[in-house]
Amino acid sequence: MAPGQVVVVGGGISGLTAAWALTGGAEHRADAPAVVVLESSSRLGGALRSAEFGGRVVDMGPDGFLGRRPEAVDLCREVGLTDALAPIAGRGASVWARGRLRALPEGLALGIPTRFWPTARAGVLGFRGQLGLARDAVLPRPDVRGPIGDRSVGPLVARKLGQRVVDTLVDPLIGGIHAGSVDDMSAAAVFPPLLAAAQRRGGLMRALRAEMPAPDPDGPPLFWSVDGGMASLVRTLVAKLGERGVDIRLSAPADRLERSGAGWSVWSGGRAAAADAVVLAAPAPATGSLLQPHDDEAAALLQTVEYASVVLVTFRVGVDDVPAPLYGTGFLVPRRSPHKGRDPWAVTACTFLDRKWPHLARDGEVLLRASLGRMDDVRPEGWTDGEAIDRAWEELGALLGVTGAPTDAVVVRCPDALPQYRVHHLLRTAGVEAAVARLGGVAVAGAAYHGVGIPACIASGRAAARTLL
Repeated sequence: MAPGQVVVVGGGISGLTAAWALTGGAEHRADAPAVVVLESSSRLGGALRSAEFGGRVVDMGPDGFLGRRPEAVDLCREVGLTDALAPIAGRGASVWARGRLRALPEGLALGIPTRFWPTARAGVLGFRGQLGLARDAVLPRPDVRGPIGDRSVGPLVARKLGQRVVDTLVDPLIGGIHAGSVDDMSAAAVFPPLLAAAQRRGGLMRALRAEMPAPDPDGPPLFWSVDGGMASLVRTLVAKLGERGVDIRLSAPADRLERSGAGWSVWSGGRAAAADAVVLAAPAPATGSLLQPHDDEAAALLQTVEYASVVLVTFRVGVDDVPAPLYGTGFLVPRRSPHKGRDPWAVTACTFLDRKWPHLARDGEVLLRASLGRMDDVRPEGWTDGEAIDRAWEELGALLGVTGAPTDAVVVRCPDALPQYRVHHLLRTAGVEAAVARLGGVAVAGAAYHGVGIPACIASGRAAARTLL
């Protein structure tokens, strides 16, 4: 029997999507359960937020989503934002390698080369790095461990292609997505084709080509954004949920979860919300605390999920203060790159926002976003906004060659934003999901389980709703 009332804990995109799916998704169901959403903060959308900056609405968190997964595009269409979808315009990116910015080679799969010559010609690896690729192409190293459920991304690629490939290409890209290190990152969780390719006979590059066929040039755009900012998706979705009678409560953290007959009571600020079923779409530590009285195993597994914090600095810059032409949509900075005369680089990446998304372009200026901090670099968290701006601008001068001073700058702090997927992460996730299934009437959703991107979070919210319905 379908639940009469469901409480969703967490008003990020995962929780809001769960509420949308519970009430019928694209087509509102007359027999849908009543839904209550409890959000601990004063705003909805979690990482998705936008603000006016320099005469246009700019995303202050994620600025787009992967187009080869359908979930985010489908949700935009369901809530009526089809005309607002904006495809990525720029193509290509650079990496700081061997003392300057160099274009990333063609044929990379999440930073992992799949062909020798395009990578060798790009000049990003140097002679020693090219030797590792040549060996994989001509005399590949066999996998000595045999079939296995999971491996660390970094050591796996280093054995096959060499450590320089990991440091220069793989860690900046895969590690940068998660603000972590590929040294202990789960291949099964973040890039399953790599794990499958590593266990094939022959070279890793050839095996990756077999696992990941070349994308269709006439296929959908690689990335999409929303004209008006990603927060417009949140606002539109919240308005649609309001029309369906969903009760959304802000500044209402869930304090505890209690059994109540065959159902549950979710307590927030001394007020209990009765529920036949509950979706826990909060970060892993908060979800673990709510489950602690009911399942020690699930709570313990959730408490092992660590989170990285990042700081984003967005600059408006006069076009004369930026070297021309800018290549692609931005650049990456490997964490082990030498930085002469001082401590390591704080900037991990820079995005050319107005080159990436044409609706952000304005005559006479450029919009740059610098990302600072990662799991093993917490320095930016301790800097004031002014210090973060100064440090980011100084490093963009050394890396990109900007001059003068920015017209304007804004700092956005994202504490505990990105869960870290350690080796055997999927086993931990399976343990949590099995434990909540045993409890009955509980499902989990969010970035802590099956992917940190917007489409993956939307998919998790829909999956949680299906489980309860």
